[in-house]
Order: sequence, then C-alpha cells, then structure tokens
Amino acid sequence: MFSHVHIGITDFDRAFTFHCGIMAELGYPLKFREPENGWAGWMPKDGGRPLFLIGTPFDGRDAAPGNGTMVALLAPSREAVDRAHAFALANGGRDEGPPGLRPRYHPNYYGAYFRDPDGNKICVCHHDPEPTIRP
Repeated sequence: MFSHVHIGITDFDRAFTFHCGIMAELGYPLKFREPENGWAGWMPKDGGRPLFLIGTPFDGRDAAPGNGTMVALLAPSREAVDRAHAFALANGGRDEGPPGLRPRYHPNYYGAYFRDPDGNKICVCHHDPEPTIRP
C-alpha cells in the first residue's frame, strides 16, 4: 500500500543518529544517506519498499509534526519493541506510551510510542503472539 513515509527534521546529524539507532533495533538497513541534501532512508531487510525517510522539508520552511500524525514501524519481536523504545528515550526521545500489550487494538498487539527529537510521533509494534516454548 505505501511507497514511503517521510518525516520532517530540523537537524540532520541529530535525526540521523536517532533514527539509525531505532532502525538498527528493528533490523531495517540503511538504503541511502545524503547529508548534503538533508535526507536519508531505510528499507525492509528484503529490500524494496516501503521506505522510511527523514529529511528537511523541501519547501525550506521549518519542520513541524502534524497533529494526529503518527508513523508505526513493524518490529520483528516484542523484545525489539522494548529495545527501540529504550533507545529512543535514552537518545532524546520523549515517551508517549511504554511498551506493552494493547488488547483494545487486538489481543496480540504489543507496542510502544515515543516522539523523536523533532516531535514526530513514532510507534514500534509487533502483532504476533508470543512464541510457545515447549519442553
């Protein structure tokens, strides 16, 4: 459904460091980095799309998060949700909801919410049930 998601940033180096750490926790590799143009993007492990992009606004005006706008990124596990949220808070992010089950969405929805240093609301979530450990 989606080709890409682009969020506005005000400081490329700060935003790149922040989002690089989040993407590493989620297992998404960097596709490109162009600091001279003020943008970078990550992709799924198998390549292709969708892309997650950060960049300075094309119109040259200040970046500002939208009211009610949120980007939700898939995590490969509940542990990855926990790690991404912890990384965000340790690196200038602001908590918008700690990791945990959100059964009002569905019984296995495990997510966490934070804002990046530019105020963009990000969710990291995992939809699968916990694996059953058999003796």
